[in-house]
Amino acid sequence: MQAVVLAAGEGTRLRPLTEDKPKGMVEVAGKPILTHCFEQLVDLGADELLVVVGYKKQAIINHFEDEFEGVPITYAHQREQKGLAHALLTVEEHIDDDFMLMLGDNIFQANLQDVVNRQAESRADAAFLVEEVPWEEASRYGVCNTNKYGEITEVVEKPEDPPSNLVMTGFYTFTPEILHACHLVQPSNRGEYEISDAIDLLIHSGRTIDAIRMDGWRTDVGYPEDRDSAEKRLREAGVVDAEDEVDQADATAE
Repeated sequence: MQAVVLAAGEGTRLRPLTEDKPKGMVEVAGKPILTHCFEQLVDLGADELLVVVGYKKQAIINHFEDEFEGVPITYAHQREQKGLAHALLTVEEHIDDDFMLMLGDNIFQANLQDVVNRQAESRADAAFLVEEVPWEEASRYGVCNTNKYGEITEVVEKPEDPPSNLVMTGFYTFTPEILHACHLVQPSNRGEYEISDAIDLLIHSGRTIDAIRMDGWRTDVGYPEDRDSAEKRLREAGVVDAEDEVDQADATAE
């Protein structure tokens, strides 16, 4: 299965960490966020990585070059930051079957394999890893409603009045049908082509999208303190060793 990683963001909220590098190259536990993403996708069976780059893209290309652990990498350039649906369309010509999609600013220690397994069952057109968040935080995310069968019936991007506290996490599987929906999306009130709007079009066209509840955790590294939180969680999970922490401390000091 191919894997798409969206890594074009500038990461303005992560400054000063992103003054000289893109968000995906910010180090967490001694290695770039994108390395964490790639490792998990390869473990999930990715046979090609399609990476959407933008801000300071050359730092990513120079670091990873054309493969990761033997898996080929194809890069696509999102020249303007116009939303996730717009970003996904930059790799449209390379997608030929079901694929994984991961946002390149997330650190996961969760049941991603369950999402891939559900897609492989061929009963759903897409599957998402979702989690419940405090109600007061739900308006920061794409919010989902589900029916009694665990199928997603509605997705709303950053609503002022969230219909639920169940949110998308940044890991999905899709059939190529999502690309057709992305072409139909109109700019939101933020001026972006939202992936949630494309998903909603799929739902209203009769497609089945399953919600897989998160077992574990993820951290969206949007602010410097989020990086610290992710490192703490990885350390508690036994993923980070002392040498990693020393290396990270040295890098931060420099």
